[in-house]
Amino acid sequence: MPSPAEHGLLFVHAHPDDECIGNGASMARYVAEGFPVTLVTCTRGEEGEVLVPDLEHLASHETDDLGAHRETELAAAMAILGVTDHRFLGGAGRYRDSGMMDTPPNARPDCFWQADLDEAAGHLVQVIREVQPDVAATYDDNGGYGHPDHIQAYRVTMRALELSAAADFRPELGPPWTVAKVYENVIPRSVLQQGMDAMKDSGVDFFGTDNVEDLPFGVPDEVATTRVDATEYEPLKMKALAAHETQITVDGPFFALSNHVGQKAWGYEFYRLVQGELAGPFDEDGREVSLLNGLTPR
Repeated sequence: MPSPAEHGLLFVHAHPDDECIGNGASMARYVAEGFPVTLVTCTRGEEGEVLVPDLEHLASHETDDLGAHRETELAAAMAILGVTDHRFLGGAGRYRDSGMMDTPPNARPDCFWQADLDEAAGHLVQVIREVQPDVAATYDDNGGYGHPDHIQAYRVTMRALELSAAADFRPELGPPWTVAKVYENVIPRSVLQQGMDAMKDSGVDFFGTDNVEDLPFGVPDEVATTRVDATEYEPLKMKALAAHETQITVDGPFFALSNHVGQKAWGYEFYRLVQGELAGPFDEDGREVSLLNGLTPR
């Protein structure tokens, strides 16, 4: 295992709150262990649904002030996790939340889905060359479940990783930098099934199906190459999720799983290595136990 501060990690997400759902426990763990962690959020989440009645006026179809409010939620969540380096791609408000596919917000010229790929990637190259992470993580090519901003975040991240390593791409942004290990966030179907069963047992039919393969997310278990055990930091993850008050009801059925399954489900975070070499130590299922496995001192 590399020494703290020698190797940094970069997480790229589409909207405020996505980072806590997918990587909150991992980020808290690596920060606590002394590793530099950078979060880049691609939009301010202006098209999100507002779950707090007193804040419904912030919605895009009313005052359209949700983006600014979600900036404060993100800052509060990152303070809880200990992440001090969090940025918006190209600066706050540069790219607008695209909404769902084939909706009017998705056609706006200023939305992230409509962004020029190399221009958006260039903003991320600037961050990569500045912080020089050895690990990067984002969504898979379907954005986890098909949201256009998640898909675009994947595209922009992968393009930025390619361009960052190219000496002839915008040398004014700094010397080229190659990220050693690149991961996609994934959820094994067995983990989803465990959560579905727990909610069924508690009388909640959250997903509306008994078949995990009916869900738009989840991957075969063998796809997940890496499992980060951050159960020690699951309480921080839940507090950080709660900071995204307009978007997430932490005491609702999705998070408050019965029989303490919630802590297991949300304290372990799973990834698929797509660039770089798998390296031990491995767990009992043959998965890497850390995103930093195999990295050597610089």
